[in-house]
Amino acid sequence: MAKATVLIVDDEPDLCELLAITLGRMGLESRAVHDIAAAKAAVRDGRFDLCLTDMQLPDGNGLDLVDWLQTHLPDLPVAVITAHGNVESAVRALKLGAFDFVSKPLDLTDLRKLVAQAIKLSGTDIGTETGVIVAPRLLGQSVAMEELRELIGRVARSQAPVHISGESGTGKELVAQLIHESGPRRDGPFVPVNCGAIPTELMESELFGHKRGSFTGAVADKKGLVQVAEGGTLFLDEVADLPLHMQVKLLRLIQERTVRPIGEQREVPVDVRILSATHKDLGALVADGRFREDLYYRINVIDIKVPPLRARLEDVPELARSILARLARRSRVAAPELAPDAMRVLATYHFPGNVRELENILERALTLCADGRITAADIAVRPGPAPAVTTPVELSDGALDEQVAHIEREAIVKALEQTRYNKTAAAKLLGITFRALRYRIKKLGIE
Repeated sequence: MAKATVLIVDDEPDLCELLAITLGRMGLESRAVHDIAAAKAAVRDGRFDLCLTDMQLPDGNGLDLVDWLQTHLPDLPVAVITAHGNVESAVRALKLGAFDFVSKPLDLTDLRKLVAQAIKLSGTDIGTETGVIVAPRLLGQSVAMEELRELIGRVARSQAPVHISGESGTGKELVAQLIHESGPRRDGPFVPVNCGAIPTELMESELFGHKRGSFTGAVADKKGLVQVAEGGTLFLDEVADLPLHMQVKLLRLIQERTVRPIGEQREVPVDVRILSATHKDLGALVADGRFREDLYYRINVIDIKVPPLRARLEDVPELARSILARLARRSRVAAPELAPDAMRVLATYHFPGNVRELENILERALTLCADGRITAADIAVRPGPAPAVTTPVELSDGALDEQVAHIEREAIVKALEQTRYNKTAAAKLLGITFRALRYRIKKLGIE
């Protein structure tokens, strides 16, 4: 089998020699050129599995080469060598499609990890000839889903942080899993973390770990979830719920690629890719001072928007059949037939809870249906939005608060009923944290 080959683009002979020696010890071939023009000529004439380029070159900027390669050879991973601390250039490179970056002076351990991950892409089968990823678990033939799958296929090849936005129940964690499974880190762990479910006082220990005796109750060393994700992907769900002091620590993790467990005197290097998600508007939170602007720009290098189910209702029949088949297997019963009248109800519903709500509706219908057939009578859906009021309404003192409380109470009760009074699931359906739901239940006097 032919050795993988790396193209080195740098005008410093000493650095080229260091890179060639390091790559040779990894069993890789390399070829060095010294400017952008020579690099373009090289990739036209030969096949390479990775391109390593410096930022400052005699005939231009390395970012220009990144941009050119993305247009002419999008399947070739390219990594940039940046000056130490030049975060802006690194982020620009990632936005242009660079696989990753490494800073000068070169840390050879980090370089080897980067190269090893990039080389995996040369023999991967994560995409088709059209670049569309094969992702059978991300169902739907709508234009929106085709575009989403194609985008996942492209970002999976990168190491850039990705932020996944979308309403509750749209499948943001599934998107994160597919990015992980379709990229060079697929053999490493995928570690999801719900930032809204961890108590504030335990968050630092959970994420970064602690040393024995560092606080009361720390009876042994504990690895944090960041270290557990070593070599793989850390998925921070509901990242908007991170308190400000943890946002600072997350920013340092992304920039320095190190963590410091509680009680540890030194920082520990980590190799993880950061994916994040939230249903909230991070831009608005930044404007309100509740989310750090510098962290926002670091986790939002690539933004993926997951469409709500109401924007792709043509996918409902396929989703419904797949979900019913899975629920039936789990319950060890035959998959029921979905009657035409039941399908009509589903195909015209607006699904405020998205795919998660569809699953809840079908699970209830599977339990209630008779003779292995789900009809419209078995489909319980929330009524559509009330028509807009066009005539002015006079409210007495306190009436508006009462109306808001009434609407809030109804929404919470319906969510609890849909989730069989599972408060954790109800909170997810409503798009709020478990603690927020518990507070509202107490405030509104819901038994």
